[in-house]
Parts: sequence; structure tokens; C-alpha cells
Amino acid sequence: MSTDKTGAPTEVTAESDRFVISVDGTKAGFTEYLDFGEQRIFPHTVIDDAFGGRGLATILVREALEATRAEGKRIVPVCSMVAGFIDKNPEFKDVTDPVTDEVKGVLAGR
Repeated sequence: MSTDKTGAPTEVTAESDRFVISVDGTKAGFTEYLDFGEQRIFPHTVIDDAFGGRGLATILVREALEATRAEGKRIVPVCSMVAGFIDKNPEFKDVTDPVTDEVKGVLAGR
């Protein structure tokens, strides 16, 4: 379990199509994903405005990417928040794939 910038405890849990971050038991945001073969596509991340500025997106994305790597999947960062995180944390570049037309088609068809 991590803590946010205010020291509040956070918890990231995996659901069938997203990772959810909670602060003191209150859902504060999520990052969606879609598994496509060996790839896990991350199209969208949201942190509730009431929890902004507390570093929750960083905690959420890091834990989601670590879980994805642990499952042996490749990361496809469609979401700008996920892409920006990977730019600042190059240790995930070895398991990151580019956003291709095929990925865009998969997202358009969901």
C-alpha cells in the first residue's frame, strides 16, 4: 500500500477492465485497459477533481504497469497520462509497444 502526497493511504485494485485507486476507502480514480492478445491497451485514465494534485495518477499508473508487466503483457499507452508516465520512467520502455492503426481499430470497435 502506498500513500499520496498528503500521507493518506492508497490502494490500487484490479477489476475486469480497469485498475481503481482508492484513498482511505473512497474511490478516487481509475485507468481503463483492454487486453488484446499479448498487449494491454490503456485508453483512458481519470482522477476525480476532489483528489487532484495528490500524486494519485502516478501511483495508479505505476501499479497498473507493474501488474501488466508481471502478467507478461505488453503496454500500449494510448492514454496521454500513461504515455507521459512511461516517458519519465524508462524502466517500462522494454515492455511498451507503439499505438498502431490496429490498436486504434480495436478501440474504435469496443
